[in-house]
Amino acid sequence: MTTEWNAREYHRVSDPQFSWGQAVLERLELRGDERVIDLGCGTGRLTKELAARLPTGKLMGLDASAQMLNEARIHLADCVPRVRFVRASLPPIPFSEWADVVFSTATFHWVRDHAALFANVLRALRPGGVLHAQCGGERNLEIARAPAREVMSLARFAKWFSNWQPIWEFAGADETARRLEAAGFVDIAATLEPAPIVFEDEGAYRAFVSTVVFRLHLGALPEELRGPFLDEIVTRVSALPQGFTLDYRRLNIHARRP
Repeated sequence: MTTEWNAREYHRVSDPQFSWGQAVLERLELRGDERVIDLGCGTGRLTKELAARLPTGKLMGLDASAQMLNEARIHLADCVPRVRFVRASLPPIPFSEWADVVFSTATFHWVRDHAALFANVLRALRPGGVLHAQCGGERNLEIARAPAREVMSLARFAKWFSNWQPIWEFAGADETARRLEAAGFVDIAATLEPAPIVFEDEGAYRAFVSTVVFRLHLGALPEELRGPFLDEIVTRVSALPQGFTLDYRRLNIHARRP
């Protein structure tokens, strides 16, 4: 799986992720002097909101994508406190007992090994530190991805997906709670909530799914087939009763290191 994104386009279309993240941040209690790691900071839209709550704290932004980090450095150039950035691909986290809070939104579902992820988050936290996160959860985008599966099987595209493997982990609340407990966390809360997105027109839908939902599908194809592949998906989606809707489901996670 490529770790790179079209960061500039993601920054433009990521209002849904930003809105979800703001709600997650509102539920996080901070004094203002904590050390915080933002796992999967992306282009830094939410990282900037997080920094505003840490006037005397320290903030690290971690992401696997060089393009995302480059965009974040530009977006947060005048941020106070200064955000420092680390390029790393989860589940490894290059910190040990450094953070009071590990914060993350819209990232953990791109990590297949949640057991290793949570073990590494625990190691990155100081005793008493908290994990506060949200990601895609169980049955996330089931309806939205069905047309793509049909298109992938068409003769024109099938050979490019002959070795296609699931590249995400949409976990349930109960299994997430068990994984957190096995990693050593206490005071665990894991819940699922629906968060559908309805796009006003085909253009907005295309811009979003080509950058986010079907980014890797399109990346598996030669450039001349990417437009036709998306055309086939749009034809199917436009015929559905719900139209240009993405059936997102969010997994909320909160836990503490003893």
